[in-house]
Amino acid sequence: MPAIAISPAERRDLRGRAHHIDPVVLIGTDGATPAVLKEAEAALSAHGLIKIRVFSDDRAAREALLASLSDALGAAAVQHIGKLLVLWRPIPEKPKPRDEKRGPGAKHIKIVVHARSGNHRPTVKRIKLLGNQRIAAGGTVKRLRSRLESAKKKAG
Repeated sequence: MPAIAISPAERRDLRGRAHHIDPVVLIGTDGATPAVLKEAEAALSAHGLIKIRVFSDDRAAREALLASLSDALGAAAVQHIGKLLVLWRPIPEKPKPRDEKRGPGAKHIKIVVHARSGNHRPTVKRIKLLGNQRIAAGGTVKRLRSRLESAKKKAG
């Protein structure tokens, strides 16, 4: 996969966001092994913006490693500062499966209950209504009943 090209403004914003995060992938003397690539892939998929610490003293080798990682992972090389490499890739959206049998969820509503005497304040009740419940005229919670079907209509 080719590396992602980002504008200087995006790079500046990503550097600011990466300042407070810790390295999640560490690369030792073996370099970019398949296990390292797998961990970096998983971290990019989960977080989008990651830091990688490289335990190598050769700056040119770290630059080449940053370029190869960004190409292999399809990410943008954001920053190389010291022994830290910063990579970014947009997080893919996960499709949410829709269950056709599932109905509407619970509703949270507020009901104002007035005091019996005029000297007291009205109280606010917070109620959670489930899918088969409704509020009656007096402010009480009632369950919906299924309609009764006549035997004659069923037969006919």
